[in-house]
Amino acid sequence: MVPEQRVYIDYNATTPLLPEVKSAMTQNQDIFGNASSMHTSGRLAHAQIEEARAHVEQLLGVEQPGTVFFTSGGSESNNTVFHTMRQLACAADGRPLKEGRCECITTAIEHPCVFNSAKHLESLGFKVIFLPVDAYGKVNIDAFREALSEKTLLVSVMMANNEIGTIQDIQAIAALAKTAGAWMHTDAVQAIGKIPVHVDDLGVDYLTVSAHKIYGPKGIGALYVRKGAPLFPLIRGGNHENGLRAGTYNTTGIIGFGRAAASAAKELTQYGRDMAVLRNRLRDGLTAAIPNIQINGHPNDILPNTLNVSFPGAEGEAILLHMDMMGIEASTGSACASGSLEPSHVLMATGVGPELAHGSIRFSLGWGITADNIDYIIKTLPPIIARLRTMSSSFFK
Repeated sequence: MVPEQRVYIDYNATTPLLPEVKSAMTQNQDIFGNASSMHTSGRLAHAQIEEARAHVEQLLGVEQPGTVFFTSGGSESNNTVFHTMRQLACAADGRPLKEGRCECITTAIEHPCVFNSAKHLESLGFKVIFLPVDAYGKVNIDAFREALSEKTLLVSVMMANNEIGTIQDIQAIAALAKTAGAWMHTDAVQAIGKIPVHVDDLGVDYLTVSAHKIYGPKGIGALYVRKGAPLFPLIRGGNHENGLRAGTYNTTGIIGFGRAAASAAKELTQYGRDMAVLRNRLRDGLTAAIPNIQINGHPNDILPNTLNVSFPGAEGEAILLHMDMMGIEASTGSACASGSLEPSHVLMATGVGPELAHGSIRFSLGWGITADNIDYIIKTLPPIIARLRTMSSSFFK
């Protein structure tokens, strides 16, 4: 059966290239020079990279140039921060020093690249505290305040959750972290391009971004580092990026990132308004059409494009397969955890039980989604859920 529509609604996993991004990358394919070279071709590549850096800095509200350096993506940026903390606190044998700061505070709902980096520090002997969250995914501030101590080295809290869209008060969390003298990091990969992000207002020392979440190419990201904050290179080699990240520049990818950042900054207000209208249309339509569902995430402090819904009595992967046959492409949670059979650690942390967590779908909207697409989902999904529920012995009317 040929689907009536093909609806991609998994933009938190990745986004397509904007036409202007694709055009910029294609037109600049002939800029092949090594940006570290002093000849004309190298200087031309270098100029394009610095222009792209300026666009990324503008999107992040960076006032002091030179504080953003390029990486291969969000995972590398986050790992670089945790690598730095290990270098600061550990002896030559890799074990944390008995005297000094050797504690890390993060949350129970972080992206796997932060969560597992924290777990790695824990395996080395660091004390790592995974802060609890409430039913909406908000950090428990009282628990955070109690966890802070004179040994807290790093606080890492994501700005907006990739699965449920809940937005944290990073400014308040960073201010508390500073009272303990800790370094503050936020993974803003899902936040940039969707909500305003101004690093100076946030008060963070490190901030992670990635191009492919804002309609740029995959394999390119960046890390903001506040002046004076320590940083140890994760990738060593030449003196690229002022010695912060070795490796020949991915010039074409960086050009695409810069163009995507420029577009995101220009369209930020319209994006937020348009996505919220469509997201609410989907939420209200599904709530009215399907009985006994649960909306996950914060009702107000939430990304404008993200809707996470639990369908009791229906298994998430079965829902996805049936939707895919009808042309609807969504997700059961984080794309980086799609190979796992375990329930979402994010939903479990909010108190959602295993059954509901297994029966949850993340709809994440983006440019290209129309009201007609939303109405198609609202029309198509109810019979799928009804069919799956009749097959489930765990669902009781």
